[in-house]
Amino acid sequence: MASSPFLPLLLLFATASLSAATDHIVGTHFGWNPNVNYSLWSNNQTFLVGDLISFRYQKNMYNVFEVNKTGYDNCTMDGLAGNWSSGKDFIPLNEAKTYYFICGNGFCFSGMKVSVVVRPLPSNDTAPSTARHGGSAAVRASAFRSASSPPAAAIAIAAAIVSLGWIQLGSGGI
Repeated sequence: MASSPFLPLLLLFATASLSAATDHIVGTHFGWNPNVNYSLWSNNQTFLVGDLISFRYQKNMYNVFEVNKTGYDNCTMDGLAGNWSSGKDFIPLNEAKTYYFICGNGFCFSGMKVSVVVRPLPSNDTAPSTARHGGSAAVRASAFRSASSPPAAAIAIAAAIVSLGWIQLGSGGI
């Protein structure tokens, strides 16, 4: 059989799908609006370094500010570290720390504030699967390892393709 031009694409897809960060949409279907219990939402999420937090809201009415704990507690701009106002903001969570977000325009006092605790990535595959919903902590840990060692899933897919005869190795193969 002839070599398939799709193998590199398949391997790239398998590797990329394992290392995708989680996008946590604040408030899920409620979005970023007054009178939503964002503490309840946040407590039901597991945030890991490299994930995103996204805010969806009416851009002419609301906004998002990253502040420190004092700013969060008092609905002020203390420790202002960033601001967004596009209505669909994607904010990378690049450090293991607690992030504090509020809405300006007085809506922080109506409950538009959320704090999230971002944890470091698990260091090995023996991390408890309860670290993230769906038990994907071990998958994420292996996917974020050094790029010099390909993820096991990509190797398994390549082996399956070769063994099924979709690709012929040797002369004329890959």
